[in-house]
Amino acid sequence: MAADSHHEEEIFGKAYDLKLIQRLWRFVLPYRRLFWCSVLLLPLQQLFGLAQPYIMKVAIDGYIAGGDLWGLQGMGMLFVVALAGEVATFYFHYYLTVQVAQRCLADLRVAIFSHVQKLPMSYFDRNPVGRLVTRMTTDVDVLQEMFAAGVMTLVSDFIMLGWIVAIMFYLHVQLALISLILIPPMALAVNFFRVRARQTYRLIRERIARINAYLGEAISGMAVIQLFGREEKSYREFDALNAAHRDANHLSNLYEAGLYSMVEAAGSVSVGLLLWYGGGEVLHGVIGIGTLVAFKEYIHRFFVPLRDFSQKYTVMQSAMSSAERIFHLLDTPLSISSPARPVIPKPFRGEVEFKDVWFSYRKDEPVLKGISFRIEPGEKVALVGATGSGKTTTIKLLSRFYDIQRGSITVGGVDVRDWELQALRRHIGVVLQDVFLFSGDVRGNLCLGDGSVPLERVEQAARHANTEGFIRRLPGAFDGQVRERGSNFSVGQRQLLSLARVLVFQPEILVLDEATSSVDTETEMLIQDALEKIMRE
Repeated sequence: MAADSHHEEEIFGKAYDLKLIQRLWRFVLPYRRLFWCSVLLLPLQQLFGLAQPYIMKVAIDGYIAGGDLWGLQGMGMLFVVALAGEVATFYFHYYLTVQVAQRCLADLRVAIFSHVQKLPMSYFDRNPVGRLVTRMTTDVDVLQEMFAAGVMTLVSDFIMLGWIVAIMFYLHVQLALISLILIPPMALAVNFFRVRARQTYRLIRERIARINAYLGEAISGMAVIQLFGREEKSYREFDALNAAHRDANHLSNLYEAGLYSMVEAAGSVSVGLLLWYGGGEVLHGVIGIGTLVAFKEYIHRFFVPLRDFSQKYTVMQSAMSSAERIFHLLDTPLSISSPARPVIPKPFRGEVEFKDVWFSYRKDEPVLKGISFRIEPGEKVALVGATGSGKTTTIKLLSRFYDIQRGSITVGGVDVRDWELQALRRHIGVVLQDVFLFSGDVRGNLCLGDGSVPLERVEQAARHANTEGFIRRLPGAFDGQVRERGSNFSVGQRQLLSLARVLVFQPEILVLDEATSSVDTETEMLIQDALEKIMRE
């Protein structure tokens, strides 16, 4: 078990945010009505929020200075209405945004899973399970956070900033220029943060994927770790991975803290400049004190989104890194798929023929070299060879888990590359040496969740495979529970259940991949008895 090479992820080059957003938009389109409703609430929210400082200005300069109590009360009521409107529009905007996020990202997660199911076995040879789980869980969750706290609130913030600048220049041009004099250097600093932050967030996503991959492998192989006393070494390997992830987050925190403190300082300096210049204007009677108060409120509202920008930009950049990896997975080509015009032989006889088959997992390292043989319907053929000679590979090629480099493989007289994939695999039943049982019940494992399979057929397959006896002894019989990977069954029982599962689907071609190599003599005899029953029928 390696802590590095197997879990390394590719580091992508420059990311184009607009392209990623455009691809995400395709998942938003089915819910565009909700999306646009939430967008339309933004200007209303901004209107209610930005009206409040202006109402304060009018109240101070027009009614407090003039001693008009009734007018002041009217301004107070108007202020309450503006405040209530801001709260209500923000609530519904946020609610609709989260609704859109949950629905479209649920669709994205399904799209990822659907694509992963179609990927060739060679992809899973290169990519650990933990990495794929990260794509469908952690990375999609980050995108949901982007919708809730990133994209829409950033749009809202930019609209708010634009309105504030316009109002400030409308009230007093010179005072607006003095108050916003620090914006150009801040823009340069934000751009510096943007470039650096993207690199750190990519690193964070890469290293959390390494942790997930390592954990998936270590937990699955915990028995081996304990048997060989590798707990301390595994601990050190995991600690190194965890420390690398911590360091990546630490670097990100440095950039965030730098941006936050810079914005905070700029806000304080801007208020100081406002009071210095604006106070003089008040004393000279150029502007009223209400205008100065309004400017103070607008500057506060201007720098609040900028202070929050570091957190929101963290979410945005992390989400873009996650989106890069998700779409990289979705862009993985389906190198093995059904042809545009598949051929299904009718009637199906079941003859199998390998003609001069060459195959290699790695270039220039052939596993099969010029293999040729023919199996007629009704024949029983055994492939015998040393470990690593390609017996299991031959089975995988027959089911077209991989494509050969030279030669041809035909089933029923048709090249397997011309078959419709699902149809080909329905005709071939494979009992693997390494049996995989799913969590659930026995019946669900035997028919793989296909509710159209009648219980009678399941019971008949169990009798043929000599599994009915121990299944009936389970609490609930065929509804008895199967724990993760079938851990509540012996190796022999799992092998028999695997044989029964194949028989449920009644394939014309039955292939056993050393199905008796890991079982005791009694179980081997049961398997052989089951095969004799099948052949007689």
